Amino acid sequence: MLLLTGATGLVGSTLLARLLADGTPVRCLVRDPRRLGADRVRVQIALGDLADPPSFRNALRGVTTVVHLAAAIRDQPRGSIEELNGIATWRLVQAAERAGVQRFIHFSALSASAHDRTRFLRAKALAEQAVLASDLQRLVLAPSLVYAPGDVFMTLLGHMALAPVVPVSGRGRARFEPIWAADVAACVTALIAGGGDGRERYELAGPEVVTHTELVRRLLQAAGRPRPLVHVPTAVVSRVLRATEAILGSRAPATWDQAELMEVSMISACGVADARALGVDPRPMTAVLGDSCYS
Repeated sequence: MLLLTGATGLVGSTLLARLLADGTPVRCLVRDPRRLGADRVRVQIALGDLADPPSFRNALRGVTTVVHLAAAIRDQPRGSIEELNGIATWRLVQAAERAGVQRFIHFSALSASAHDRTRFLRAKALAEQAVLASDLQRLVLAPSLVYAPGDVFMTLLGHMALAPVVPVSGRGRARFEPIWAADVAACVTALIAGGGDGRERYELAGPEVVTHTELVRRLLQAAGRPRPLVHVPTAVVSRVLRATEAILGSRAPATWDQAELMEVSMISACGVADARALGVDPRPMTAVLGDSCYS
């Protein structure tokens, strides 16, 4: 039995479809099974979430492999970024050890560091340390920016494109190697099947290096809504988004923690080599979004 967290997320939903097609028995840790759609009748359901450690015990019963994809890039009513990424992963690892789980596959992030400027990447570094320090057979995947047509970031940009110009936080010079969610899911599938070259950590990156500014421009082109971009000083963006979150709380369309992530480069020293070691050749953005993203 395989336990999957984050099954309704960008990578998790694609991975779940692959696992079910392969006939893999899957249990999903979810708060609301309805978010699984039609797949909810094809999996075992464990009610709970990362903010509910007691739910881990039932979720892990009879499980041999954990694939931990769930993450939070902004504070939630049920927990902070640090609690839902760092502390929750540490608790899940401990529960997995007690339950006799054999293998733990963890979804981290490129540039995760205990000294990073962003709360999310600091929390991911803590989570990664907890996984690698465990007695389990552990595997860590650290991707650059993960995208897919119609994802949350593209949807937000689409809404922003209703205005005459689209703002970009700071100078927009942070660099990324965007990788398609389906290619990431294929890498996870390969690890589940025993692929790889025996290492504990793999960095996943796409074949192109783009700046934040270039990324926004390409995504707007792909959405059919090209717009002029205007760079807004980081200090202004921070004040506006923090004030918006203070007023709207969890209903805020974007937070400073999310925007700040786009100012931190996520580049792998080995490019696409780790993905290829898992038998996956990451596709360029034009192959996923169409030629319009380069117009």
